[in-house]
Amino acid sequence: MSAWAQAADLAGTVLLFLGCLQCLLGVIGMLRFPDVLSRSHAATKPQTLGMLLVLAGVALRLRHGTDVGTLALIAFFQFLTSPVASHLVARSAYRTGQTGSRGLLRDDLDPQLSDAEDTGEQR
Repeated sequence: MSAWAQAADLAGTVLLFLGCLQCLLGVIGMLRFPDVLSRSHAATKPQTLGMLLVLAGVALRLRHGTDVGTLALIAFFQFLTSPVASHLVARSAYRTGQTGSRGLLRDDLDPQLSDAEDTGEQR
């Protein structure tokens, strides 16, 4: 095994470990944070970074074109779906009144939603 392959394996192992640690911190945040918006943040931001670190570590360990291409697709779809899902969860929590809005400094959605209620539109 060449020195480059050993260095790539070591870097891949370190990235795998850091990615798993980042995902663990995200899970701990989901369990410890008090409200939906904080938990949503803990579910998406650290998890996405952790997943990307794990994917980079696996790519360094595998080093085959097809495998790396598949991992790139996984990373692309992670970036595509995670923020959208987080936004939808947070918006539905806001609309059902489960966000604890009284702690917000500025509520940009309140005038829009109250206007929709006045005109009889469904949210």
